[in-house]
Formats: sequence, C-alpha cells, structure tokens
Amino acid sequence: MRILYRAVILAGAIVLILFAVSNREIVALELWPLPFEVSLPLYLPFFLALLVGFLIGASAAWVGDGGHRRELRRRRRRIEALERELAAIQSQLENRPEPTTMALPASRHGS
Repeated sequence: MRILYRAVILAGAIVLILFAVSNREIVALELWPLPFEVSLPLYLPFFLALLVGFLIGASAAWVGDGGHRRELRRRRRRIEALERELAAIQSQLENRPEPTTMALPASRHGS
C-alpha cells in the first residue's frame, strides 16, 4: 500500500513539474478595486491557488475534528485517573498483612 501511495505522489509531482515547465508565460494579475498589477509566471498563481485551497481545507478539517479531539482528551484524563486509582489500590493490597488462619483442633470422634 505504501508503494502505491508513493507512486501516486510521484506521478502527481511529475504532472505538476511538467505543468510548471510548460506554462512559464508571464501573466498580469490585478485585483479590481486595488490599483496594483503583478506580473507572474502562469504556473505560480495556479500553485498559490492550490496551496490556499489546501490550507482552507486543512483548517476546516481541523475545526471540524475539534469535538473528537475534546472527547479524546476527556477519555485520556479518565484513563489516567483510573490507572492512578488502580495503582493506589494495588499498593494497598501489597502492603496489607497476610490474614492468618487459626488451626482447628483435631476432632476426637470415636477412637
């Protein structure tokens, strides 16, 4: 499975590199209300858009998983408390003196 994952990543990287090499023409980018114009190679805005999309998606996933992370932290604290309680009980049991049994006298039935 790991080999398949790496093969897909390698194929994707090759496609992106070929895209960048093939689209080196300079384009002018403007943001309408602002008076600025930026000249960049065509592949650069494409890669920036991919990066921004990745960051937005990762942020949304992180925020969406907040409840799960909170529940995991709560369970971890509960497990730690139970482990401390178990260790305390085990140490109490180890330090308890052994109960002694009294020997019962032998019965003398019809000898």
